[in-house]
Amino acid sequence: MKFAKYILTGLIGVASLTSCVDYLDKEPDTELTLPMVFEDKTRIEGWLANVYSAIPDPYWGYTNTLGWEILADDQTPSERWRQWGWKVIPYILGEWTPNSAWEGEFWKRLPQCIREANIFIENIHPLPAQGISAKEVEYMKAECKFMKAYYYYLLANTYGAVPFKPDYIAPTDFVLADLMEGQTPYYTVIDWVDKTLLEAADVLPAKYTEARKYGRATSIMCLAVRARMLLFAASPLVNGNPDYADYKNDKGENLFKTTPDPQRWEKAVQACKLLIDEAEKTGYKLYTEKNGDGTIDPFMSYQNLFLKRFDEGNTEILFARPSSDYGSYEKHATPTASGGSGGLGVTQSLVDAFFMQNGLPIDNPSAGYKEEGFSTQKVTLNNTIWDEEVNGGAITYENTYNMYCNREPRFYVSVAFNNSYFPTEKRLFDFFNGAVDNTHTHDAPQNGYLIRKRVSPKTNVKEKNYQYRPGIVYRLGEAYLNYAEALNEYKNDYTSRQEALSYVNKIRERAGIRPYTLEAVDPAVAQKIHVDDTQEAVRKVIRAERRVELCGEGIRYDDLRRWQEAEGTLNGDFYGMNYNGKEAASFYERTVYQTRVYKPAYYWFPIHQSEMEKNNKLKQLPLWK
Repeated sequence: MKFAKYILTGLIGVASLTSCVDYLDKEPDTELTLPMVFEDKTRIEGWLANVYSAIPDPYWGYTNTLGWEILADDQTPSERWRQWGWKVIPYILGEWTPNSAWEGEFWKRLPQCIREANIFIENIHPLPAQGISAKEVEYMKAECKFMKAYYYYLLANTYGAVPFKPDYIAPTDFVLADLMEGQTPYYTVIDWVDKTLLEAADVLPAKYTEARKYGRATSIMCLAVRARMLLFAASPLVNGNPDYADYKNDKGENLFKTTPDPQRWEKAVQACKLLIDEAEKTGYKLYTEKNGDGTIDPFMSYQNLFLKRFDEGNTEILFARPSSDYGSYEKHATPTASGGSGGLGVTQSLVDAFFMQNGLPIDNPSAGYKEEGFSTQKVTLNNTIWDEEVNGGAITYENTYNMYCNREPRFYVSVAFNNSYFPTEKRLFDFFNGAVDNTHTHDAPQNGYLIRKRVSPKTNVKEKNYQYRPGIVYRLGEAYLNYAEALNEYKNDYTSRQEALSYVNKIRERAGIRPYTLEAVDPAVAQKIHVDDTQEAVRKVIRAERRVELCGEGIRYDDLRRWQEAEGTLNGDFYGMNYNGKEAASFYERTVYQTRVYKPAYYWFPIHQSEMEKNNKLKQLPLWK
């Protein structure tokens, strides 16, 4: 029996019959059958690897292929890179239609891998002679359940409402018309994913002891995806959005609920707390590096959180993609003169979002922030070795624009600004027009900044020397902030706000800045920062902390969507320093470098027009035409 007879049509991309496992179609002089595949350990492991293959790449995927970072307001690429295949760049300028190509291709690719998972579950069986025990089969089936649920979460998170028959495998004698499937209501999919992730978590171990299994599904990964998903599902975009009242499927069912359900917040709270409890019980914890006196080094901790492997003590990683294209990411964040493409920057709004060294936002009158003038000497700190071992002997150097002085540690680890230190070449960045790091082309920092977060100080693009690290899909720091937000939204009382702030403060302690308190503080000692005892005040500081702590990690776009703040935040002029400035007086000016457009339809990716034409039961996402 030829393997081709088992190629199964997807319920979403019904015209695409491509399998995730093309390499299994045949061997020289051999037609593969399913029994042949599932009687061979090597082919079994290859099939399972293909089920995993659509996990998004947290480096180049979040930046370019999926474009989540570009769609949000953290990272900003050279606009002229669109001619080299950056398909997401036109989207932020309002050039986004149902005919637009998207490299993520979730609608096509994820159903293929869901189908492969179903085939695997149906056919896998123990092979004791080859080292596949009944217990291993149980684990692999649970892994495939996790992957199916994860992919359905990604589909629902991207398109809102999708066709949904999770266990279906089409017969070999299918009729194409029988496979046309309309969309299922959003919460039906979410509730199935919720249930399935818990079922998989009951089977899978919390972590593996075998290095070869690193990156394979664990119970903690199941709980992590579930917590993030249920936070989104409780948020205003989908939990009682009246704008979608008329959006129904081919059966006349409402695809989104138009009245808020507070129990969705309760489920999010429980899911986030369960994740934290189970992760900490297993030994996961925030990654820190310590000074000689036992205090936290905030610079080295935040930098190396993204560069250290799990086996190097980075047990903050809850869900990792072992293979990621960090090389392309780092190349585009490296100046042209140093072998890079030099135009992957950060927005001015992100620069402004970082706190001052005293933990206050820059718009607080007590923060000490100023934009006029320049520093007159090097600044070193006694709570880190980062300045000496990574940054050339200082946190900031003389003649640094005051906008960048006395900021919190995460700012310096995340942003490369003019006159900051470039470890690869042991010199200061020079982003003035015509200088070494600004060739005034598409491969230059278009608004005066480059991304520094997640770029290794040991990277040398010219020599193609990149330091391996896994791609972090989910980490414990996010879990703390997710729990804080869900708790504050669910329960409007002092005790809940106090607990929510305690988890925010865990993040701020690692970041080296003062914690928050609901209690009154004495300005003369000011070891903590007062927050008013209201839900709105705590919501504001939680969202501000998320913006900084999780910047550049593919999360911000979903945050703006689920809060329904994307239209207000992602429309209009975007600022930076003056790309054309040749000296300090002209360079250090807040200058518009891009005007962005965000339409109400953009809250969901559109179903591509070609798919709409194949399946007359599909309904285009709200407001797309």
